[in-house]
Amino acid sequence: MTQVTERGTSLPTAPRAGVRRRSPAAAACVVGGAVAAGLGLGFLAVLVIVLWISSPYPDSGPGGALHLAAGLWLLAHGTELVRYDTLSGVPAPVGMTPLLLVALPVLLVRRAARLGSAAEEEDEEVLPAGAVFSAVLCGYLAVGAVATVYAAGGPMSADPISAAWHIPLVAVLAAAGGVWGARGRPLGPLPSWLPGGVRRAVVRPRYALALRAGAGGALVLLGGGALVVGASLAWHGAEVQASFLSLTGVWSGRFAVLLLALTLIPNAMVWGAAYALGPGFALGADVTAGPLGFPGAPGLPRFPLLAALPSDGPGTPLTWAVAVVPVVAGLAVGWFAVRRAREVSYGETALTAALGSLVCGLAMAGLAAASAGPMGSRRLAEFGPVWWATGAAALAWTAVLAVPVAVAVHAWRNRPAMGPGALDADADADGDGAVGDGWHDSGVREVRWAAMRKAAGALIPEIGVAVPPAVPEVPEVPAVPEVRVRVRRAVTVVSGLDLDPGLLAGKAAEPVLPLAPPVVGARVLARRKPPPE
Repeated sequence: MTQVTERGTSLPTAPRAGVRRRSPAAAACVVGGAVAAGLGLGFLAVLVIVLWISSPYPDSGPGGALHLAAGLWLLAHGTELVRYDTLSGVPAPVGMTPLLLVALPVLLVRRAARLGSAAEEEDEEVLPAGAVFSAVLCGYLAVGAVATVYAAGGPMSADPISAAWHIPLVAVLAAAGGVWGARGRPLGPLPSWLPGGVRRAVVRPRYALALRAGAGGALVLLGGGALVVGASLAWHGAEVQASFLSLTGVWSGRFAVLLLALTLIPNAMVWGAAYALGPGFALGADVTAGPLGFPGAPGLPRFPLLAALPSDGPGTPLTWAVAVVPVVAGLAVGWFAVRRAREVSYGETALTAALGSLVCGLAMAGLAAASAGPMGSRRLAEFGPVWWATGAAALAWTAVLAVPVAVAVHAWRNRPAMGPGALDADADADGDGAVGDGWHDSGVREVRWAAMRKAAGALIPEIGVAVPPAVPEVPEVPAVPEVRVRVRRAVTVVSGLDLDPGLLAGKAAEPVLPLAPPVVGARVLARRKPPPE
């Protein structure tokens, strides 16, 4: 008994309370977030190193190029950089973010969140959406903190306060979009911590239509801004070419300028939309370019996109013509704000259009804030459209046009088939109070009947044949005796069909005339047996 007790196999101990196993899926999500940040840094580092190697007069060594790549990665998140090596000695902030460059971290973080939410094998662990979101964010922000510290020793260091909220903001939005897409883009249910009234109100179709209408108006404004910028570049083509060629004479420098101009195209689209809306955009302290006039800005740096600015002086009919862009945007918001259901009232349609205008104004205000920023210290401290003025102008333009357009489109889609005057005239013509639809008198009936008769052969009579004289009833023909007695049901020959009774009896019979004039839609109906008495 003692040996059994001493040498017995020890039983497994129960896990202690509060001790949680580490999930390999969570660790993989953390690594995925860090890899997403590393890929973005690596892409920019390779690009900067290639340009540094091809440059005939590099200003610094490879360390400076890597520091610059880290600064560009932070700038892609909206972080404000500070340039210290200026001619005046005053630090110059660089806060205008190329919007096309923002797509790099957004796509990488979104991809990492989608991969973390998917399972490659059936028995693989799938983490909840919140766990994936938090894990990817932890890995990405850890690399972002290291990049912020590393960029501090380069030519353009990052502002720590700006980096502390810009990098998490971009990572949170991109990771949330990736998790939401991996879960099938569900539209509900909303979080339980929201008030019940808010959750019930958001699920109404009014808000989905308002979002669609506002997004449509914003896209129209951005498309119009792109047209304005393209037309201005074509109009000032000689100045743009001269500015591009005068910046540098080597191909590596011109390639860098071309890449910078390409990344700034979305910014130019937003600036063109702000110009068409009326407020325009700032080009320094107390200098604004708008359709009503441009006083000129002599202190601007030489750059191809800036060479396409309008000429100095008051506005002209050519610059006033850009007002077509917000007009079309207002029409688009009004069109998309109309529901096809007939039970929707005019007030509901007008409210939906007003909400769509509000969404469009908020979207344009956000885009204007993201596309603007300082490019220097003194005259270039204000560069780009003013966000609140652009948003207010977009709201005013679209609301004034969208509400009446939405009501008019709603009335047109829900109009009656005929006017009340035509209905009264048909009722008087019928005499018995029945409302005619005008179809029998339009000739369409005859055309369709002729087509049906042609397809069916002689089974369908022609419309308008003369009524033949009445004939006596056809006597019944006795059935042919057979070994097996079969009970035949009598049939009724509906007028309008030329049926041969001899076929039923098995022998030829004399042709008979129809008993009644032909009618529309004739068919053979079986006679029902009389009920037993």
